[in-house]
Amino acid sequence: MSDLPDLLLASLEPLTRKQAEHSLSAYSQQQGFLSHLLRLVLDQSQNKSVRLSGSVYLKNVSKSRWEDDVQPIVEQDKAALRAELVPAMLALSNPADKSIRAQIAEAVSLIAELDFPTRWENLIDQLVASLSPTDYNINIDLLFTEINLVFSKFMTPFLQLFRQTASLLTQPGQSKDQYTLLAQSMVLLVDIYYDFTCQDLPPSIEDTHLEFFGANGGYFTVLMSWDPAELKGDSEDTTASLPSQIKTRILEVLELFIKLFPETLQTSNAVETFVQAVWSLIGSNRLPNVSDDMLVSQSLKFISTALRSGFYKSSIFSAPGIIPTLIEGIVVPNTTLREHDIEQFEDDPLEYVRLDLAVSAAGTDTATRRQSAMDVLQTLVSSGYEVEATEIVGGWINKGLTEYQSNKEVNWKAKDTAIYLLTAVATRGVTTQQGVTSTNALVDVVKFFSDHVFQDLQAAPGSVHPILQVDAIRFLYTFRNQLTKPQLLSVLPLLIKHLDSDNYVTYTYAAITIDRILFIRQNGQLLFAQADIRDFASELLGVLLSKIERAGSAEKVAENDHLMKCVMRVILTARQSLTPSHEQILNRLVAILGVISKNPSNPKFDQYIFESLSALMRFVTSGSPATIPTFENVLFSPFTIILEQDIDQYVPYVFQLLAQLLSLRPISEPSPAQYKALLPYILTPTTWVQQGSIPGLVKLLKAYLQRDAAQMLKEGQVVSALGVVQQRLIPSKNNDVYGFELMQAVLAFVDVSPIKQYIKTIMLIILTRMQNSKTDKFVHLLTRFVLFIMAANKEGLGPDYVIEMFESIQPGLWGQILKNFVLPLVPKMPFKERKMTAVGMTRLLFQSNLSVQEPSVQTWPAALQALIKLFSEPQYLSQSKTTEDEGFSGITEIDHEEQTAGYQAAYSRLAASESAESEIDPVAYVSDPQQFLGEQFVAFGRTGGRTGASSLQQLLSKGDPRVIQPFVGSLAAAGFTI
Repeated sequence: MSDLPDLLLASLEPLTRKQAEHSLSAYSQQQGFLSHLLRLVLDQSQNKSVRLSGSVYLKNVSKSRWEDDVQPIVEQDKAALRAELVPAMLALSNPADKSIRAQIAEAVSLIAELDFPTRWENLIDQLVASLSPTDYNINIDLLFTEINLVFSKFMTPFLQLFRQTASLLTQPGQSKDQYTLLAQSMVLLVDIYYDFTCQDLPPSIEDTHLEFFGANGGYFTVLMSWDPAELKGDSEDTTASLPSQIKTRILEVLELFIKLFPETLQTSNAVETFVQAVWSLIGSNRLPNVSDDMLVSQSLKFISTALRSGFYKSSIFSAPGIIPTLIEGIVVPNTTLREHDIEQFEDDPLEYVRLDLAVSAAGTDTATRRQSAMDVLQTLVSSGYEVEATEIVGGWINKGLTEYQSNKEVNWKAKDTAIYLLTAVATRGVTTQQGVTSTNALVDVVKFFSDHVFQDLQAAPGSVHPILQVDAIRFLYTFRNQLTKPQLLSVLPLLIKHLDSDNYVTYTYAAITIDRILFIRQNGQLLFAQADIRDFASELLGVLLSKIERAGSAEKVAENDHLMKCVMRVILTARQSLTPSHEQILNRLVAILGVISKNPSNPKFDQYIFESLSALMRFVTSGSPATIPTFENVLFSPFTIILEQDIDQYVPYVFQLLAQLLSLRPISEPSPAQYKALLPYILTPTTWVQQGSIPGLVKLLKAYLQRDAAQMLKEGQVVSALGVVQQRLIPSKNNDVYGFELMQAVLAFVDVSPIKQYIKTIMLIILTRMQNSKTDKFVHLLTRFVLFIMAANKEGLGPDYVIEMFESIQPGLWGQILKNFVLPLVPKMPFKERKMTAVGMTRLLFQSNLSVQEPSVQTWPAALQALIKLFSEPQYLSQSKTTEDEGFSGITEIDHEEQTAGYQAAYSRLAASESAESEIDPVAYVSDPQQFLGEQFVAFGRTGGRTGASSLQQLLSKGDPRVIQPFVGSLAAAGFTI
């Protein structure tokens, strides 16, 4: 491993990254690699970039492979690393190694989450033994490592260290460096205090409550007023000072206690004390600097939480003059636009949008001052102060509007504040997805929009300040649910006009608002359909795509994911109406993909562009199948490049889109040559290494099997696919579901006889997993697989095939599998699998020869009772589709998945590529499972049972008559009698 430093450096360069990662991956399989890598990270003689890259790689390997099923780290290497990591953190206590130390600390946290306390029993002993009363560089990193279940060993030294640190902090005469180290430790000590109490209140914390929260001399009370001159930051600094960070975290603890432990707080009058402290701290805009934003925001959130709790209405908020003072002294000053905000609007517009969109309520760390002040007003309105708050704020709104009218060019900020205050006081209920859901009855939002906002929305560029135009668009975005559909349709052309603005924030907010308007749902249905935007959809997409294309470099093109999300939403809404212009749209999307693929940098943008391609393909081809070759001709070339260059962020998307493309072709026709040429690559084991690719690969193979099963069997490709199931999918807890899915496809489309031996081999692997690492999920997968085979109406499949397979492995095994695993789950199967379950169990009971012979006949009565229990809720066996949107509601799940999109190997599903038609339905031949049961019951009874088997009456007599008799009676009532 002598070239390890060179490989780590090469992994940082785009041109050499891929090859270096392959080499590093090969090294990581060798025993002792992690310990060797850790020693390299600790080697001060190495280049710092090498050491930092090594620490990141060590953390990532620990995260991805510590409990991996396919390529696990051997236990000997795990034990060695557990012994070495805490000492390594101590060795990296020099401030110069802070960034490296953070990676090692995170590795400790990741491994502790998996191994503590069972396999890392001495972790707390290592940490406690390493706490230093003098070296606070060491303490900082030890305290940063969050570990649960440590109270018995860690609480006493933690409290001692807190007391000592608080005592030293408040002693005068410390140097700036001493204050800095002590304050850094105090920040983390308060973080640990929060972590200790975020689930329950430990006895040691409860017993020392007054020591921390007491009005006279409590640590938190004292620290709220602690602000040494040595640690005061520059007014231009944007980073919070250490005293500010400490205060912010103390208020986070107070907010937590109000929510979880209000009775404890009321024993100390702590909230009353801290409300006064906050009043003194931030009242009358005493902390205007950017560096104090987090403290001010958290202070406002603390007040909102105290208001929302209802515990302090009489003791604090009902006192005369409190509400006016709160609004005028704290809320209004923090809703006024600052010079920093204006500079950010002009110089960092994307960050301005990001912060402006941040949700203010319920403890989000990203809330700005304005949003936190807005939350205070909304809480006042919803906590019984609606009339008083509305009246006071109304005066400020009128004052701002009057100021604006007196000099529109100079006083535009006054109108901005007025609009923000109106938005705050009018809002009662709000969600990220739907905007404002309920409003203050005392405020006429639509009238305010007509009188004061609409004029800015339709104003010509440059005639009003761009921030006021953004305010108008944002007002529409916020209160979109309060406007009627005709009103919304009337403003859409104005929003499209703003898309063509030169101002970044203006056109970005226009895109965001169009997206959210088109996403509005009423009574579970989308408000806007393709007919509503047919006339301007192509024009709208043209404007959006032009704005994206003009950005230039790969990074700049992908920077603004809001634009691409709007593209996606327009395509999802316009659907088949885009058919005349689909080829132009497709080519432009592919060109954009070609640009961003040079340096993928924004996972959200990636998700939206592939979703756009998928949706365009889905809707256009559904109305015009003749367009399928157009999509293939345009997409195959860029997809081939992505696969050849192994652009790992995009490969999972490509496999899903290829599966979608092939699925569009008729099942009766074999796959075209360009698809067949991909099959050898798809079946190569290395193609299945990336976790995120597996779902798309399975979908693609299912599409191949539907069309080319016989040819694939002849060429050995079916056996190769089953080899993937056996080696990569079934043994993995992450991928087993895809293994069963692929096996079901093989059995559904391939002649069963030639592959029985391979299925039996895989079943042995399944049973080994059932014995060694059984999970509820795996038991369900096995049960579903068994029911699938029994329900499938195909030669070679059916209940007797299942029984024969299990009995050939071990006599009597079928009875154990049925009794212990299948039957308990039959009544609990999820809705979409209940019909298959009913048909499979009906066939087992009334069509199988082996099930009514020894030894399987012993489980027949229990199997019937399980089926009867399933049918006790017959309404769950059928479902009706009422609208065109049914079966496609999953397309909107992208809105809920945005936060998890990323470059990790995790699967990013393309919702638009999903369709009910792509699912294998083994029971399509049964329209009514209840009727099917009745018919099979009668047929079985009239034949007197199978040859050499018990008769139906004999079998029924062995069951519980309290269950069997009502069941037979209900069948008779339905006309099914023997």
